[in-house]
Amino acid sequence: MKQPELSPSARVFPGAVVRGEVTVGAESSIWYNAVVRGDIERISIGARTNIQDCCVVHADAGFPVAVGDGVTVGHGAILHGCTVGDNTLIGMGAIVLNGARIGKNCLIAAGALVPQGVEIPDGSLALGQPARVMRPLMPSEIEHNAASAAQYAALAAGADE
Repeated sequence: MKQPELSPSARVFPGAVVRGEVTVGAESSIWYNAVVRGDIERISIGARTNIQDCCVVHADAGFPVAVGDGVTVGHGAILHGCTVGDNTLIGMGAIVLNGARIGKNCLIAAGALVPQGVEIPDGSLALGQPARVMRPLMPSEIEHNAASAAQYAALAAGADE
């Protein structure tokens, strides 16, 4: 099995598991008790991205995971065989399934379920089970996504384990 490749500035906190074909970019963080398993397919996590406590990132054959730069994945969310664009916020407890594609500058609400193969366009707010696009994000919401990622990058850099 391939070994993970983590940037020297990436942080993996106690209790988190990162295994298999996984790359993690600069200033990214994998928080307590999160699981990132690239044992079946490749998982790529960009720079300044945070995978918060108790998240699961996994993939099925033919469905690798690609998470962009500046992404926030809230506590307990599940990313499975999907693509998440830059500067997107995945809310706590949200589930994104195989083949789903989340655009850049999106907000996927807490508890949302993005079904297999669904595409969420750039700059969208999506919520519900199944998730539906409700409206475009406002500039202030897009700025909040960036601020969230920056806050977690700073928190991780200064954290004592």
